Amino acid sequence: MTNEKIREFIQKAIDENRVMLFMKGTPEQPACGFSMRTSGALNELGVQYAALDILPDPRIRQELSAISNWPTIPQLFVDGELIGGCDIVTEMYETGELAERLGVPQPQAEPEAPTVDAPQSAPLGIENRLS
Repeated sequence: MTNEKIREFIQKAIDENRVMLFMKGTPEQPACGFSMRTSGALNELGVQYAALDILPDPRIRQELSAISNWPTIPQLFVDGELIGGCDIVTEMYETGELAERLGVPQPQAEPEAPTVDAPQSAPLGIENRLS
C-alpha cells in the first residue's frame, strides 16, 4: 500500500468516526501507558469510539503526523478535530472538559487519571487493511 493510500485511509477514519483514537495497541491491550490512559479516559466516560493501532506499519504514524501536525501518539480526534495526546486528554478528563466536549456526563466521583480495565462500551473496531 502506498503512503498516499495510507493517508487517505487515516483521513477517512477521522472523517467517518465522531471520536477517533490513534494509539499504540488496542483499547483492550494498550501497548504503552499513554495509550492506556487515553483510552481509559474514553472508557470511563462510556463513549463509543473507534481506535486504530499505529504499530503494525511505521508509515501509519508518519502519515498521521503529517495530517495532524502532531508528533506523538496517542492522538484523539473529535468531530474531525485533533484534541491532542495523553497529557491534554488526561487534563481535559480531570477538569470535566472532555466530558463536556463529548456531550456526556462527567463521572460523579472525584475524577483522577483513569486506568484501563474492561471497556465500559466496546470501541468500534477498525479493520487494519494497511498490511
